Amino acid sequence: MRNDTSFARLVSLACHDVRTPLATVHGFAKTLTRTVELEAPADRYVEMIEAASLQMAELLDELSVVARIEAGRYDPGLREADTLELARSAAERLGADRVKVSGEGATITTDVEGVDRGVSALVQAALRHGGLDEVDVVVRGSVIEVSPITDSSAAVVLGRELRDLGAAVAVRLIDHLGGAVEVEDGTLAIALA
Repeated sequence: MRNDTSFARLVSLACHDVRTPLATVHGFAKTLTRTVELEAPADRYVEMIEAASLQMAELLDELSVVARIEAGRYDPGLREADTLELARSAAERLGADRVKVSGEGATITTDVEGVDRGVSALVQAALRHGGLDEVDVVVRGSVIEVSPITDSSAAVVLGRELRDLGAAVAVRLIDHLGGAVEVEDGTLAIALA
């Protein structure tokens, strides 16, 4: 068997290798916040290090997923999930005051963690790149609709204009799992399979 020297394999390897020192940084920051009485502003700096290292770990996870998809080595662990709960999870992450959820969900079998992160990333991209204070999320069975989607943000949310890693990874993941992500008439439709 020939050695895999593809770019996707290189990205996967880099993600794997960066996780160990990143886990060390995160672990020590967490230990400091729990065990040492730090004075201001050091307490705030350690909290920022902890939050940033967690955010970096999530970015590495996203890069790793897309690299495995591109290399044909993505093997999702499939479990049942409710689409309404996926939408509510996005609202919880991004703020219920910013994401209004309604509708009726359906049970799907999917990569729950990946799709959960993906739905949140798509909703966040709609807010961020649309310059919006809030969005409506309506769940219609296995389809999650997000509106409004501005004309200027549609290409970013769909991963066609690469300015949002979370959205780009989410679109590729959902497509790989047999779903689809489309924008029509100012509404993002996330069809989950």
